Amino acid sequence: MPGKSFRPSSLFGRGSWPEVRRVGDILRAETVGGALLLSAAVLALIWANSPWSDSYQRLREVVVGPGSLHLDLSLVAWAADGLLAIFFFVAGLELKREFVAGDLREPRRAVLPVAAAVGGMAVPALIYTAVNAGTAGGALSGWAVPTATDIAFALAVLAVIGTHLPTALRTFLLTLAVVDDLLAILVIAVFYTSSLHWVPLLLALIPLGLFAVLVQCRVRSWWLLLPLAFATWTLVHASGIHATVAGVLLGFMVPVLTRKGEDGHGLAERFEHRWRPISAGVAVPVFAFFAAGVSIAGAGGLGASMTDPVTIGIVAGLVLGKAVGVLGTTWLVQRFTRARLGDGLAWWDVFGLSLLAGIGFTVSLLVGELAFGPGSVKDEHARIGILAGSLVAAVLATVVLRIRNRHYQRLHAAENRDDDGDGVPDVYQDDAVR
Repeated sequence: MPGKSFRPSSLFGRGSWPEVRRVGDILRAETVGGALLLSAAVLALIWANSPWSDSYQRLREVVVGPGSLHLDLSLVAWAADGLLAIFFFVAGLELKREFVAGDLREPRRAVLPVAAAVGGMAVPALIYTAVNAGTAGGALSGWAVPTATDIAFALAVLAVIGTHLPTALRTFLLTLAVVDDLLAILVIAVFYTSSLHWVPLLLALIPLGLFAVLVQCRVRSWWLLLPLAFATWTLVHASGIHATVAGVLLGFMVPVLTRKGEDGHGLAERFEHRWRPISAGVAVPVFAFFAAGVSIAGAGGLGASMTDPVTIGIVAGLVLGKAVGVLGTTWLVQRFTRARLGDGLAWWDVFGLSLLAGIGFTVSLLVGELAFGPGSVKDEHARIGILAGSLVAAVLATVVLRIRNRHYQRLHAAENRDDDGDGVPDVYQDDAVR
């Protein structure tokens, strides 16, 4: 338009100050959750490869729950179907907040992490398929295993090694990981649903609808909401669709914005504040404990597992596929749009973040069980591939991002100067004045 200068949007521009503080709070919470997740996984690996490994396997297969509701499930099934529903409920809340009230409500900000998430899923799937093409025994059914990024692990690693990295990179990783997990849930619902029962699926809409009405009316009484949420979860589980889908749907029902005259935070933020510690501190670590305990001897030995195309495809997908998919998609977005990297950022930053996205754990382990069946040889090899690929991706990302972190550390003082002492960096106030 005449009289106005056009400024191309930044791919990794600086977010608003409230967004910076919110992402910082999430990173601090996920650091603890990531440590618990890692501890649970290490404990499971040690136990599964100890002389007492039989007791670990027996613990996984302990059955609890009412048989009349077809919920007499093993502990490992409860961890995968039940506890992870809490994880995806929080993920649904977070994604809705990002697109309704966060910086990503602007399409020009949202397009990049969404596109990067899609690219970061497509390329690993293609690499895995190429490695396992022509392999017998149903190996191709695991094509979705290396497509997911683990939120807790990735954010925990970034929080530890990236103390001075730009907040925009952290916001990008957070959104990419959430979108990535939700896309993975869609993949599970579509490709890993062996049989679909329409009656319980349609009946699930009743408690889901009542839950939506209550939260829209700002009802926060858990004695009303929890039974409806459990009924929704039970019916989705009975329908044949993986029950974690219910968690995402329930999260999407919660309103984000406050009504006129309301004080304080929105209902989605309140629910997230209540349930995130349960998700990061209990649900995900317990799932990791039951899912990560793979016996190397039971998998035919480390040599046999590492030469299996399933393992090779997963490692290559997580390490190479994620890096190429996320970095390549980001480059294509800036190449064919007017978007550009934020001031002071380099493609090395994006490359390090792309490597970090190769940390796949929670959802990858879940998909592996669905693809190959819990306890099967290929499931054991898939778990080894997930652990090995995630470790390699974390180490490579640490090397790259630590170098970049030292670069940004030199700029930290100027970027965070607060001369007037009001608690808000002057750079944000300067932006507001301009």
